[in-house]
Amino acid sequence: MNIVHQLAALYISNKIAPKIIETTGVHFQTMYEHLGELLTVLLTLDEIIDNHITLKDHWTMYKRLLKSVHHNPSKFGIQEEKLKPFEKFLLKLEGQLLDGMIFQACIEQQFDSLNGGVSVSKNSTFAEEFAHSIRSIFANVEAKLGEPSEIDQRDKYVGICGLFVLHFQIFRTIDKKFYKSLLDICKKVPAITLTANIIWFPDSFLIQKIPAAAKLLDRKSLQAIKIHRDTFLQQKAQSLTKDVQSYYVFVSSWMMKMESILSKEQRMDKFAEDLTNRCNVFIQGFLYAYSISTIIKTTMNLYMSMQKPMTKTSVKALCRLVELLKAIEHMFYRRSMVVADSVSHITQHLQHQALHSISVAKKRVISDKKYSEQRLDVLSALVLAENTLNGPSTKQRRLIVSLALSVGTQMKTFKDEELFPLQVVMKKLDLISELRERVQTQCDCCFLYWHRAVFPIYLDDVYENAVDAARLHHLLDKLCKEIEKDLRLSVHTHLKLDDRNPFKVGMKDLALFFSLNPIRFFNRFIDIRAYVTHYLDKTFYNLTTVALHDWATYSEMRNLATQRYGLVMTEAHLPSQTLEQGLDVLEIMRNIHIFVSRYLYNLNNQIFIERTSNNKHLNTINIRHIANSIRTHGTGIMNTTVNFTYQFLKKKFYIFSQFMYDEHIKSRLIKDIRFFREIKDQNDHKYPFDRAEKFNRGIRKLGITPEGQSYLDQFRQLISQIGNAMGYVRMIRSGGLHCSSNAIRFVPDLEDIVNFEELVKEEGLAEETLKAARHLDSVLSDHTRNSAEGTEYFKMLVDVFAPEFRRPKNIHLRNFYIIVPPLTLNFVEHSISCKEKLNKKNKIGAAFTDDGFAMGVAYILKLLDQYREFDSLHWFQSVREKYLKEIRAVAKQQNVQSGSQDEKLLQTMNLTQKRLDVYLQEFELLYFSLSSARIFFRADKTAAEENQEKKEKEEETKTSNGDLSDSAVSADPVVK
Repeated sequence: MNIVHQLAALYISNKIAPKIIETTGVHFQTMYEHLGELLTVLLTLDEIIDNHITLKDHWTMYKRLLKSVHHNPSKFGIQEEKLKPFEKFLLKLEGQLLDGMIFQACIEQQFDSLNGGVSVSKNSTFAEEFAHSIRSIFANVEAKLGEPSEIDQRDKYVGICGLFVLHFQIFRTIDKKFYKSLLDICKKVPAITLTANIIWFPDSFLIQKIPAAAKLLDRKSLQAIKIHRDTFLQQKAQSLTKDVQSYYVFVSSWMMKMESILSKEQRMDKFAEDLTNRCNVFIQGFLYAYSISTIIKTTMNLYMSMQKPMTKTSVKALCRLVELLKAIEHMFYRRSMVVADSVSHITQHLQHQALHSISVAKKRVISDKKYSEQRLDVLSALVLAENTLNGPSTKQRRLIVSLALSVGTQMKTFKDEELFPLQVVMKKLDLISELRERVQTQCDCCFLYWHRAVFPIYLDDVYENAVDAARLHHLLDKLCKEIEKDLRLSVHTHLKLDDRNPFKVGMKDLALFFSLNPIRFFNRFIDIRAYVTHYLDKTFYNLTTVALHDWATYSEMRNLATQRYGLVMTEAHLPSQTLEQGLDVLEIMRNIHIFVSRYLYNLNNQIFIERTSNNKHLNTINIRHIANSIRTHGTGIMNTTVNFTYQFLKKKFYIFSQFMYDEHIKSRLIKDIRFFREIKDQNDHKYPFDRAEKFNRGIRKLGITPEGQSYLDQFRQLISQIGNAMGYVRMIRSGGLHCSSNAIRFVPDLEDIVNFEELVKEEGLAEETLKAARHLDSVLSDHTRNSAEGTEYFKMLVDVFAPEFRRPKNIHLRNFYIIVPPLTLNFVEHSISCKEKLNKKNKIGAAFTDDGFAMGVAYILKLLDQYREFDSLHWFQSVREKYLKEIRAVAKQQNVQSGSQDEKLLQTMNLTQKRLDVYLQEFELLYFSLSSARIFFRADKTAAEENQEKKEKEEETKTSNGDLSDSAVSADPVVK
């Protein structure tokens, strides 16, 4: 409605003078064409809804359900007063959308303003211009309809019919001659495909929407229109075979021409001519695709709409046309790189041609000295077109150029011999700029979904009549991929990649294909068994060379192909001795933050175990994996890994510091320290268990995450991740030593290694041999040193962080030792929960080890030099005493109740004792793990004692160096 108002207002305000309309014919066809496109969309929506039977049935069911709700709203939890507005809304929705009246409602709007605004229906200038524009657009469309150069004229014809109905609805006048002209088109094009499965009959539409105009036609004319559909279908069925033959020759010739043009080297002296040839051949390919697609869609949808059976010959012919359509698409796809490169050059060439034409017209306008507003408007439109063409050929820019030229071509600015070439250039520019999208749209065969009945006939024809090897080739490729997919899924059943239950997904016996005899095609035989075998051999070999560690998988797939399909496979003869590597050190190093959160550390066995997995097994990483990975990448990767770990720890310690600095946490810890100092003499210097429990409960009151975790849970996870990182560093060092010891194991005696360079010199061998011996001595020296020493990475990571942790500004970290008791309590509860899940069917969150926590606590206590402060709490003694006391109390109660008949009470006491035993055992395991972890950080010495020991060693080194120098001086005279 807004567009109609704007057009009407344009003529009322005299922005376009009637005199110019009469003399020069300024008709804004572009705007009317876009209005026609909008009406086409509304028509299409009506047809989609009208043909959607399922939607209508479900809508009826929904309204019926609503009546049930109306009778008993309380049952459905709906307030009765809300039902009536909702029912009114549904009725409104049904009237606007689902009754198939979207187009009708649009054209029957009140276009005239009631408050004295814009008058539409009584605007004679607008009515004349509207009718003239429709006739002008129709004249352009009619000439191209059904011709080889047709592109989008059918869609425009639908819009013209919509515009004609809108014109009648507004002005209530009919051009009888033009009405008959619109209906005469039906003889040439009786039906138009709107969507994949919806066909539209223009004659029925016009007669239905303008009943008054239908009276102008005699009965014979109306009957002739209906009979013509049947005649058209019969003629089309008869001519299909000829069409296939013709298009087969056309498309084959086009493909050869395109291959020739694109393969030819471009010469700079004939560059413009070459671009023109490429442009023409691209457009020709699109036109063939459009014509073939139109024939297929129109014919199939006509048969379906008129519910008439299709002959077997027609099905085969249509399917051959589908093959030609896909051949055109494949040609564009196969040469897509060259096409894409050419399109950009062709676009620039066409823009240059258009700019040249516009420039000539602009000079003609400027040279005319007669000034007028209309001439100024034309000149401005030409300048706008020029500026817009100087840039990328986007849809918006081309639309602006089209609108500008609709004004710029007035007042005889272009000669007749100039205007037509410009229009051709702009049309080519539209096609070339959207070539890929247009070809893809025309070659899209998704409409075949609505005509699935043709496939059995087509496939029978392919197998029964082997007249085209290319057709069989596509079928064989599909068979090859199906066989490969079946073998892969069978070998990887443990990964649960797909549902393989034959009772649910069915079962296909693809082995039947291999029982067929070779197919003879002229002087060639196509052996399906040999074809598939060669495909699998080639695929397995190529993929094995890319990833040698998958040799076992492909070997298993070969054996399975032999057992299941009887295929005789060829051995790849590729090396199968590969390293057992697991997760690569480089991969872990780059994703250390993910690794420490997804894997759990075991201190005693020195392995990492995956926390959860979607598969039936969990991945593990041990020293052997790390050693093999170091052997692959070299020992230099060890230092890099430790550097990455250092960066990771920096980020985690920042979070650690923030938590300890939090007022809620800091105040509670200070209270606990003060409390312990006050009661330690009365409590035998043991930290009370109840105090740790109280802290744990108090933290939960501060809030929990959506997953149900408290702040202390998250802090425990943080410490576990820090400990996992340290465990990984330990494993890197152990893996390095393991790699070095494996490399040096062939040396008989590490204490007595001969010098090969000296032996070669003694024998007087060649220089190359001497160089090789020197290299061997160097390698042996490196391996011996690496296997004997190993770098103290733990000491390095302590020394780098300890000074910062112990600085006065980080005094809040000194409270850490007092949070360890509630932390251990939290850890034990979590650990027991994880272990209990091991026996459950749902094993999400199950785990049997998490020594990263113990490593993390030991490391942080070392950084803060708080081993003695923590030991002063005698925490684990307090825990042991607490649980032993409760166990003895339960045992005493059991003795008292042993003669009781209350089985529930006895069962409860047994469960209580078992729970206490589990908790005590878990605390003991944590104590042992923490004690073991402390050994790595020399827990027997404080920071002051370590510094003193370091100074003493330095003094001893200086003293020994001084003694050596003195003895050297005193020995000089004797030597002389």
